[in-house]
Amino acid sequence: MKKLVLVFAAMVFTASIAVNAQGGGFQRRTVEERVKAVMEKFEAFKLDAAKKAEVDSIFTKAYKAQDAKREELMAGGGGDREAMRAEMQKLQADRDDKLKKVLTEEQFKEWKEKIEPSTRPQRQGGGGGNN
Repeated sequence: MKKLVLVFAAMVFTASIAVNAQGGGFQRRTVEERVKAVMEKFEAFKLDAAKKAEVDSIFTKAYKAQDAKREELMAGGGGDREAMRAEMQKLQADRDDKLKKVLTEEQFKEWKEKIEPSTRPQRQGGGGGNN
């Protein structure tokens, strides 16, 4: 009987480790967390307080609009990735138009080429491998 309990306990322990090793799922950051991360990257531009506030506002509105559109599309079935991608690109284009009015041409170019790519979530490489 003791052996059976020990084997069962070992199985439960092993299963719990395996489940926790999977990462437990992806947790999306809040709008405030995403804005804070972007604003840290904008420190390199040494914007004055008024421009910082304007850029913060642009990103806050953009992220809220993206979240709302994502929720809307997911509630409607959420199966069409291309439709979601097209909508997100429209929202990003709108955000970029607003940023162009606040930033200098050089700052906007640096944003698009260097900083914006670093704000995208990095996907974990899965599968494949030469096991």
